[in-house]
Parts: sequence; C-alpha cells; structure tokens
Amino acid sequence: MAGPGGGPSRRSHTKSRKGCRTCKKRHIRCDEAFPQCRNCTKHQVRCDYMDSPSVSSPGGFDGTASANLLWTKEIEQTVDIWLRNGEFPFPELRVYPQPQWHSYSKTELRLIHHLCSITNEMLRNRSTKLTVWTDCLPQVISLGASHAHVMHAMLAFSASHLAWISQSSETRHLAGYYASLALRDVQQEVGNVNRSNADALLASSMLLQWVATDWRGWSTLVANSSHIMNAMQAWKNESIFADYLNDASSRYSQQYMNPNGTVVTPDTHRDHLNTLQHIHSCLRYLLAYLNHYDQERKWVEQLLGFIERLQNSTPAQALDEQFSQLYALRKWLFWVPISLLAVRRNDAMVLTVIAYFYATALALEPMFPDVGHAFCASFALQPLEAILATIATYQVENAYDAAVSAAVTCIGFPRETAASYRARRQRDNLGALHTSPSYYDPSAAQLNLAGPFDLVGSGPSLSPAAPSPLSYYGQSNPYDSRPTSIDYSGMSISSNSITNSAGYISPHLPPTAPALSYPVSQEEVAAVAAAAAYTPYPGVQLAYSGFVSTPAVWT
Repeated sequence: MAGPGGGPSRRSHTKSRKGCRTCKKRHIRCDEAFPQCRNCTKHQVRCDYMDSPSVSSPGGFDGTASANLLWTKEIEQTVDIWLRNGEFPFPELRVYPQPQWHSYSKTELRLIHHLCSITNEMLRNRSTKLTVWTDCLPQVISLGASHAHVMHAMLAFSASHLAWISQSSETRHLAGYYASLALRDVQQEVGNVNRSNADALLASSMLLQWVATDWRGWSTLVANSSHIMNAMQAWKNESIFADYLNDASSRYSQQYMNPNGTVVTPDTHRDHLNTLQHIHSCLRYLLAYLNHYDQERKWVEQLLGFIERLQNSTPAQALDEQFSQLYALRKWLFWVPISLLAVRRNDAMVLTVIAYFYATALALEPMFPDVGHAFCASFALQPLEAILATIATYQVENAYDAAVSAAVTCIGFPRETAASYRARRQRDNLGALHTSPSYYDPSAAQLNLAGPFDLVGSGPSLSPAAPSPLSYYGQSNPYDSRPTSIDYSGMSISSNSITNSAGYISPHLPPTAPALSYPVSQEEVAAVAAAAAYTPYPGVQLAYSGFVSTPAVWT
C-alpha cells in the first residue's frame, strides 16, 4: 500500500507491545526480558515487568504467580516495607555497598529475603562457618549491587532451595530462568576478565555451579571458573576470594572435561567397597546415639541409604555417571546443615551429624577421581574442620554434658577423615608443583541451564526430612510443618527390608543396635560397636548391575 503522497509504504511496526513502563517513558525499545529488561538492568533502575503476572516473556516463562515461595504474613509485611522504604531488613549482615533495592520486584526481594534470613539466623548463632555458603553471602550480595549477573545467580540459588523445600515445579522453573539470565551475562563478560569484574564473575560462576543439574553444564561452569582464576593470578591477593584462589590449584581435576573418566581396576574397586563398608559401619554406630534426635536420625538414615545404593552399584567411570551418583549428596551438603542448625542450633550431636555428611563427601572423593574433589569435597573440608574445633571446645568447657560426651565418642570418623583428606591434598599439591596448571577454554562446551531443570522430577524420598524452621525476628515460623517419617516413594516396605522396583535389597530401616541413653558406659559402647559390625542380610548376593538410581531429586 502506498504511503502518504504516493510514496513507499511504511515499514511494519517493530515497537515493543508489552515492554515495561520505564522503557516506555524513556521512549526506547524494551527487549521484554523477564524478570528485568536489559535497559533497566543496564541503568540500575526499577523494572516493573515481573510485577505483572499476565505478561509472558519471549521464552515462554509466564511469571511467578504460581511459584511457591513459602510466603507468610510476616514475610510479606517485611518485604512490603522493604519495597516501600528501600531499607535492608538485615543490617547485621553488614552488606556494603547495598544494591538499589527499589529496582527489584517483590518476588526478587522475597528470594533475597530467603537467603538473608537463613544467613542472619546462622550469624546470630555463630554458625556461618559451619555451613558451605552462609559465610560468603553478604559479600555476594555486595557484588550484586554493581553486577546484575551475580544477583541473578543468587536468585537462582535461592529459588532452587525453595523448590527443594516445596517441591514446586514452578519454583524450579524460576530457578532455571534466573540461572539462564546470569549465564547469558557471564558468557558475554568472561572473555574480558579484569580487576573490576573478576570477583563478580567468579561469584556468579560458583553460584551457577551450585545450581547446575547436569555434568556438561557443571563442567562448562568449572571451565569458566578456571579461566577466570587464571586471569586473576596477577592480582589474586587483592580478591575477596583470595583464600579460594590460593586453594584453586588443587580444586579441579585436569581430567574432568574427558567424558570417559578414569578406569576403575578390580583392586581399586575392592578398596572402594571397603571404604563404603567403613562409612556404613560408622553411620550405624552413630544411629545408636540418636534416640532423642528424631530429625537427625532420619537424615542419617537417608545418608545410610545413599551409601547402600553405592554399594549395590557398579563403579562410576564416565563423568556423567560420577556426577549423577554424587548429585544427591552434594545437595544435602548445601541444605541439610542449615536445616538442622536452625532446629537445635549448636547442639553437639547435631554438629556431629552434620560432620558425618561432610566427612562422607571427603571419604568418597577417591571413588570419584575426576569430579569428586571439585564437585563435593573441596567445599566440605572447611566447615568440617570448624565443627571439629567447636566440639573440641565443648569437650573442654562441658566435659560432663551427656550430648558432648556422646559427640566426642562419635566424632572419630569425621576427625580421621578430615586429617586423611588434608594429607592427601597436600601430597597432591606437592606433585602439582612440578607440573603446569591446566586451564580450560570456557567455550569448550555449550551450556543450557534452563533445560536440565525441566528434566529433574520430584522425589519425596530425597526432600528434607525437616524443612528449616528458621526464625524471623521472633515471628511465627513458616517451616513448622514436619513429616513424621521418610517417604520411600516407589519402594515396598516389609518388616526386614526395603526393596525397590529393580528387586535389590536396601536396608533403610533403623539398625538393630540398641538405642543408648545418656550417659553411656564402656560396656554399652562396646555393645554398640559390635552392633555396628552387624550384617543385616547374611547370605544375600548383592547385584552390581549398574548404578541403582536414587529417586529423582529436586534442584
């Protein structure tokens, strides 16, 4: 059709129809990126795009209206006040510089509130160093003030925990979406690492590694981190992650990009089985001391079941198999400590249970030579050593306390495992001095974080036995709902064992060792030691027909 005056027709309309109000006021094209458009992110101004649940992103993400973010009346009031006045409700965390809070949506503030409330609780109880991530969260938030990808990665991490608690598919998709936003920006900047963005890129890469759900995605992010750390060598001592960087030389295996992995010989496999049997016996020994710790006992039973599944499986050789076998344990390292510490705080036996989770990750590292260190063990050592130091202090100050006495009796396995692991890493570091470190090109593999989140199904058998009952400044507790027992979904329970659909026997039921009351005598300790060596199913031939998959786990 001719235009005015018989000229050429007008070009088709290309304006954004559903752009945010900020872009419309500025008369610029909005890319409609959910939950914050790139223009608003670039200029650090509020983008109201996510506040409208009827708006859909170009990728098909339909907002957060149906995501289960575990809102309570008190949390909503706190976030509403935060949204209005822009004052950070957790001054104890000493976040500086602070992000421009008014530029975030209510949903995003809720996700930030979730992680901050956990960290604040751990800080009040002096427990931040007993967990994997709470000690570094304030620094990550500060980096998010000037780097949007750090904040997006943190939002993904928060949403992944809420999805793990609530088993909400929508919340899981939300975590995947924020992860994809962070990844996009990281990939754009990682080719130009400098003093101004290195810490932020490293923080985002670490957070994205924590929410990765498949081996290829995780390995690409590890390659990113290796590339960033290599670029930071000249000024690494100026970094807020200086301790992390100093340990980086031994953090990543040079073989993790090889999908074939390391061949497991029969002799090595025999050593691995001995290690699993030792862990199994120690866990059964620990269970006998948890008669008055219901939730802790259920978690130890889950860890015991994990070890039994490894015992019933062929050795993991390919890297994706190693990743899959360790995935559940890795998630537990992030989420179980904060759940248990929030219930009984710094109880000696609670600390011992958490120490067993960390120690198990260290003990299993030789079984997964290509990914075990970087994927689990590397961040388990420091909180484990902090727990060991705390229990040693308890032993001096409260030597006659029943719980402390029981903890000292049970802490041998975590203590010996930590010492063995540190000695092994020191030997490896000495060997590394004679070889050049290997860093990888971050473009060596392609990563799609959004897709893997859709592939992970729900499995109540690996969801928390007790959701974290965090306190919110003395307000009502949003996590008081606790299941009374572990749901072994997909398994038929008999009086003696639990059998899955594949037919293998997995003794998840409590051990026959007698539960001890405090204080314990030497005779009772000897009796428990004998019970720990008890074989529940004598004469049963275990089938090694491939890894017996755990029920699908939430990210």
